[in-house]
Amino acid sequence: MDIDTLTIVGVGLIGGSIGLAAKRRGLARRVIGVGRQRGTLDDALAVGAIDIACLDAASAVHQSQVTVFCTPVDRIVEQVVALAPGCRPDALLTDAGSTKGTIVGGIEAKLCNGVAFVGSHPLAGSEKRGPLHAKEDLFQNRVTVVTRTPRTSDRALERTMEFWQALGSRVRVMTPDEHDRALAMTSHLPHLLASALAGVLPVELYDLAATGFRDTTRIAAGDPALWTGIFAQNRQAVLDSLDLLQDRLTQFKQALQTDDQSTLDSLLAEAKRTRDALGS
Repeated sequence: MDIDTLTIVGVGLIGGSIGLAAKRRGLARRVIGVGRQRGTLDDALAVGAIDIACLDAASAVHQSQVTVFCTPVDRIVEQVVALAPGCRPDALLTDAGSTKGTIVGGIEAKLCNGVAFVGSHPLAGSEKRGPLHAKEDLFQNRVTVVTRTPRTSDRALERTMEFWQALGSRVRVMTPDEHDRALAMTSHLPHLLASALAGVLPVELYDLAATGFRDTTRIAAGDPALWTGIFAQNRQAVLDSLDLLQDRLTQFKQALQTDDQSTLDSLLAEAKRTRDALGS
């Protein structure tokens, strides 16, 4: 894949890492970063994630072959629909949002000028924010989900897959609904659980919260506003996953209440097998 101009709308950790990877791998001749805060754009320039900083999204997007929207999930639909008119005929628009049903459905319902949009979600990142934490190898050997719907053109899907593969990702194609149900369990529920656990820690126990507690709650340090949007957009799937977790917590609680050490051992052993299978 050979891109003359790549635009990244939102040059935080993910957007900055896309820019670094695209530049270091020779995927794009020029990378434009779009943002609302001059300081963030200056940081992206300083680390080499972008070549040009731009506060005017339309002027950047309309000259680009590929644009990736890396903004919070509750902004992506509005941004894509507003900026699609005026795009060049060969333009490809994609995103990096953690939800897909609301985003893809909302864009496909309003996008009618022939511009191609394909939903994407790279399963990479951290609780840290901003381009100063961006990494050129963030997507190396990490899965990126690319979504297909009945309205997705084969060529646009192929180009989107090529783009993420060129950044080092392993691509998996799913429907938006399949993505949202899967990520509710593997990403959104863990964040909810980490936040709940961190939220019940009394101040007087802070100095006793050692490695186990800190590792388990690390992702709770993520941006609250960002995660509020994710939970809102994927509400039903998160609720379904939460029901499964509550069932398992009930099993643990009942085993503790009845001093059923055999069941406790069985539950812990099952968890260990699953975690061991995931690797380090």
